[in-house]
Amino acid sequence: MPDAVAVDLRVLGDVEPLWRAWLEDAARRTREPLEPGRLDEQLPGWRPLLERFAADNGPVHLRPSAPVTAELRRLRNRGARIGVFSDVPVELAQLAVAHLGAARRVDVVGTLDDVRRELGEPAVARTLDELREV
Repeated sequence: MPDAVAVDLRVLGDVEPLWRAWLEDAARRTREPLEPGRLDEQLPGWRPLLERFAADNGPVHLRPSAPVTAELRRLRNRGARIGVFSDVPVELAQLAVAHLGAARRVDVVGTLDDVRRELGEPAVARTLDELREV
């Protein structure tokens, strides 16, 4: 059994609707289309705006999953360190983990590379079935 597991954020919950909602809201407010890869250039200081939006709107978009919570608890009880990875901005991923009720069971949130840097070479779970197999 591995002592560390990297879990795709999508296993915990679908954060894409919240990410898209923020992009649409920010584009409406700035009156220009925004491209996720060019946000630093197009909208300097966008990260705090995303954090506030996600904090306010996260409960509408994100609901904890009992089966996922049970699996995270099982892993923690056996001593595994848990990381959550995603391609969305880390501020959004961290807030999503909190809204999904997993913050106290997760050691690190970031990209897969960030999680590997922190946890070494963890087992990777991209689906609930893979999480159950760890």
